[in-house]
Amino acid sequence: MEWLSGGFTPPQLWLNYIAFLPLPAVLLGLYSVQRPQISRVGLAGALLYGFAFIYFAHTTLTAIAAHVPDYDHLWDELGMLYTLHGVVMLVGGAAFGWATIRARVFPPWTGWLFLGGLTLNLLVGLLPVPDILQTLGSTIRNIGLITMGVAVWRRSAVTA
Repeated sequence: MEWLSGGFTPPQLWLNYIAFLPLPAVLLGLYSVQRPQISRVGLAGALLYGFAFIYFAHTTLTAIAAHVPDYDHLWDELGMLYTLHGVVMLVGGAAFGWATIRARVFPPWTGWLFLGGLTLNLLVGLLPVPDILQTLGSTIRNIGLITMGVAVWRRSAVTA
């Protein structure tokens, strides 16, 4: 939506905020379903990833309240603190994704999708490529999380 409109719009920011809100609980839920097979690294990763998204939800509210026109202006306003939380998200996500693959509770490709999206997000942050690729990385990452959730649903449907 941001790309199509050439900047932030209130509906896009509110959708973004609503999407960010459940992520800490989603990661902790996915961690808990994998217990006891998942390691403490998985818990640390889930917590770090969730913590980063609490901050990102806050940045969305900041953009709404301050009428920030686009991502570049938001980053200019938040600077290194925003970048630091991006690093926390990447480190936490990598720890959670790797621990999920090793736990073997979900199909391994779900964790690889999640890690692939994170990797694309990292590369987009480091290389001079179009910002739309950041959305692609986030989409792949989210498909990984969704497919983990589908695996949980399938497990519960079989046991019900």
